[in-house]
Amino acid sequence: MAGGEEVKLLGNWASPYVARARLALHLKGVPYEYIEEDFADKSDLLLRSNPVHKAVPVLIHGGKPVCESRVIVQYVDEAFCDTRPPLLPADPRERAAARFWAAFVDDELLAPWGMVMRSGTDEERAEWTAETVAAVDTLEGALGERSEGFFGGDRVGYVDVLLGGMVPWVRVTERLSGHNFFDASKAPLLAAWMECFGELDAARAVFQDVDRLVEYAGTIQARLAAEAGTASN
Repeated sequence: MAGGEEVKLLGNWASPYVARARLALHLKGVPYEYIEEDFADKSDLLLRSNPVHKAVPVLIHGGKPVCESRVIVQYVDEAFCDTRPPLLPADPRERAAARFWAAFVDDELLAPWGMVMRSGTDEERAEWTAETVAAVDTLEGALGERSEGFFGGDRVGYVDVLLGGMVPWVRVTERLSGHNFFDASKAPLLAAWMECFGELDAARAVFQDVDRLVEYAGTIQARLAAEAGTASN
């Protein structure tokens, strides 16, 4: 461990963004203390550590906080560079490409995907689904340019970790909406990637139980539907 300093991670069990941070820590072999946060009653430690967004994940290393999942994954890779193989490539162009696709995953894929789960009407859901499918098609093409199976080449890299945090939610989306965005008939490379990623020891240690996630997501959808109905009356 870098400097032997204590590592803590503030998170929430269902968050795919927290899963990213946990995946990075496991892949780099970093021992850490996990602290579960209640969104309805956020701890003083969380509010002090992330006063801007007051959100998880927050990594605390040696008493100093690091916020936002993409930043945390990069930080873990750099701060613990002597433990396991790097997540980001050494070549500057390859690093830039990884950061480009990381932004694509968040902005072009996960943003509309999240709206599919929160849409109030079938028309809205269809629109967000179409945007998500288009992003999946683009990502499938990007993965096709890598001959080794992972976005990081022959081993898991930065983009794999970021996308990997969503793997359990692929199953949740399919259960709740009937749509599998990584369906093998339409995105065979991503489907194969998802299966390989799910077999990693880090994934087995981190991934949430899908049944529990389905129950959690269903509760949120019911609450949003009730709020929408109240607002329309």
